[in-house]
Amino acid sequence: MGKEKRPKVGIGVYIVKDGKFLLGERQGSHGANTWSAPGGHLEYGESWEECARRETMEEAGVKIKNVRFLGLTNNIFEEGKHYITIAMIADWASGKPEVCEPDKRLGWEWVDVENMPSKLFLPIEDLMKSEFWDNFKRELKLREGKR
Repeated sequence: MGKEKRPKVGIGVYIVKDGKFLLGERQGSHGANTWSAPGGHLEYGESWEECARRETMEEAGVKIKNVRFLGLTNNIFEEGKHYITIAMIADWASGKPEVCEPDKRLGWEWVDVENMPSKLFLPIEDLMKSEFWDNFKRELKLREGKR
């Protein structure tokens, strides 16, 4: 019997600071040349919050706090990958974003919802089409100018 194809579980972390959120340009085979939030695969036995903290530190060198659920997307990529992507939202705690995995990212920027890059990673595009995006925009507005 052949290996069954099953969806993988990914986590995207929308880190909020002063009414903006962190996006980075991806490189590599999966989602290359698109912009996404920090994130990665959920590991066995790991909570969503633990994964969000770990991936954010591994990818961007940033500490986060107040990590909570934002939304969920079901993403089928053109290259034949299928992911359930759990979107988490967190407040920035400390650290200046840096490229910690140069084989995966070209850089990081704090952006606002009105001036996002044009080429977005599929999970963000799908999240923007959902009711979760309105919740995210409300969170950004509430945290504008706050730490």
